[in-house]
Amino acid sequence: MNKIRMLMAIPALLMTVSVSAQTTLSTDKDKFSYGLGMMIGERVLKQYGEVDYQILLQGIIAQHQGKDTLMDVSEAGRVLSEYQQKMNEQKFADTKSKGEAFLASNAGLEGVTVTESGLQYSVVTEAEGAKPKATDSVTVHYRGTLLDGTEFDSSYSRGEPATFPLNGVIPGWTEGVQLMSIGNKFKFVIPYQLAYGERGAGNSIGPFETLIFEVELLKIN
Repeated sequence: MNKIRMLMAIPALLMTVSVSAQTTLSTDKDKFSYGLGMMIGERVLKQYGEVDYQILLQGIIAQHQGKDTLMDVSEAGRVLSEYQQKMNEQKFADTKSKGEAFLASNAGLEGVTVTESGLQYSVVTEAEGAKPKATDSVTVHYRGTLLDGTEFDSSYSRGEPATFPLNGVIPGWTEGVQLMSIGNKFKFVIPYQLAYGERGAGNSIGPFETLIFEVELLKIN
């Protein structure tokens, strides 16, 4: 009953907080409140497209003032995650389908091996010897590109190899580099599930991106 009474009262409250073009920021509290709203709009809401501002405000008021809410925080987090995933699947459906088509085509090429996880690789330079374990640190040269050939990272371009622990990188690297011996150079085609998934990484790698890497194993540390 408390929730029902609260929700019935909120629409009237919302009418009193509507912002017009003539709104003035007279106090520090006014400026802080308006600035906070701008930051929420810029840094949070833009991730989710259209929102119902009245329902949004109900949630803000109830949570901030410690009143009864219509869901708990853990459920709210799950809802946001699922909604973001659904939006990404719709927005990046073309990226996902292009990746799947490329993987299907590449899998049939001579010299390409497909592992149980879906990782694809081919040997560019042969070598034999010890192979690293997931708990090892390795030194490699590498070049990473999107399917359209856009380079998003390269130790060759930087002019120096990279060293990192194998259990601290994307799953496709952790699995793939363990197949290599020192002196090997492999080409990997990594499905999004073994790369940066449904979220992507920064501005260079979008959600659902299938990635191509050329990797040369220089040293097992």
